[in-house]
Amino acid sequence: MAASRRQTTSRHGVHRRATSAGAAAIVAAASLWAVGSASDAEAATTITVAKDGSGQYTGVQAAVNAVPSGNTSRVVISVKPGTYRELVKIPSNKQNVTIQGTGSSRSDTVIVYNNASGTKKPDGSGNYGTGGSATVAAEGNGFQARNLTISNDFDEAANQNMTDRQAVALRTAADKVFLESVAVNGDQDTLLLDTASKSTLGRVYMTDATITGNVDFIFGRATAVIDSSVITLKKRWDGSSGGYITAPSTAADRKGFLITGSTVKGDVSASSFYLGRPWHAGGDASLDPMATFRETTLSSAVKSAPWTDMSGFSWKDDRFAEYRNTGPGAGSASSNRPQLSDSQAAGQETADWLAGWTPSAS
Repeated sequence: MAASRRQTTSRHGVHRRATSAGAAAIVAAASLWAVGSASDAEAATTITVAKDGSGQYTGVQAAVNAVPSGNTSRVVISVKPGTYRELVKIPSNKQNVTIQGTGSSRSDTVIVYNNASGTKKPDGSGNYGTGGSATVAAEGNGFQARNLTISNDFDEAANQNMTDRQAVALRTAADKVFLESVAVNGDQDTLLLDTASKSTLGRVYMTDATITGNVDFIFGRATAVIDSSVITLKKRWDGSSGGYITAPSTAADRKGFLITGSTVKGDVSASSFYLGRPWHAGGDASLDPMATFRETTLSSAVKSAPWTDMSGFSWKDDRFAEYRNTGPGAGSASSNRPQLSDSQAAGQETADWLAGWTPSAS
């Protein structure tokens, strides 16, 4: 995400229950949803995807397509290990969809594509735009993903003639999104945590995850918690260091990004990365971007003045703060480094972000 953009509970508080990733395969997902017996309904909650043909589908999008429009009950798309080079979109009328890798680690199951904002659509209708470049786009409320990798491997070095090189790996535009043990990899604009509209609440809880990128690579207007995760800073296409971790675009009456109990690291130069900058999407002065890093380990890559302006908007007019961070990139309170007091921090806990929602793995 760049100034030239053209468009656009802590872990112990999360309830988990076992997921039946190895449930018996169903033979015709769409038709089974119409069957009325309890046993058939239970069987239909899991769809298996396998590249070798041992599941119902060989691609993830094909499995999403099998979920009936208007669905609201939980459907688990169980994806066997392999690399799936495809675009995946979960539309808003397919709620409570889970995409879950079944490998021993999240690196075993990979969904990857290489569209960028400036990539032309195959139908000739124009470019994808930043949001449209996403490898996986989740618009259905209650979306969950776990134990897999979502990547955008767009090659910036080979596409220097392209003006808009933002390339999203995962875009969420939904409420009650739960991302657990996922890796989200890219360069510029890796993770777009958005909402269905400016006036719509979109809560995201992300835990035990890894996020990799360099410029504005966690951005959007969602109310999002990134908990107990690793944020990895990546050099740019030309080998240089420097970038911005967050670019929130928060509405004035919402909470933005809370990064808590996490680690910021990466093989980049010292004092080369900002924690964030305010993205007033479309020049909207009514927005009040917000990002808080708390109780997080910061590497020496973080600048001593870790916030900066964007597109004529001062970060000091918005909501940026830290609380009890550690590591060589941490610093004491100053006019360039606002720190929450203990009383302020008590109002910026995970539960304050989730506002009555308790993420539950299913």
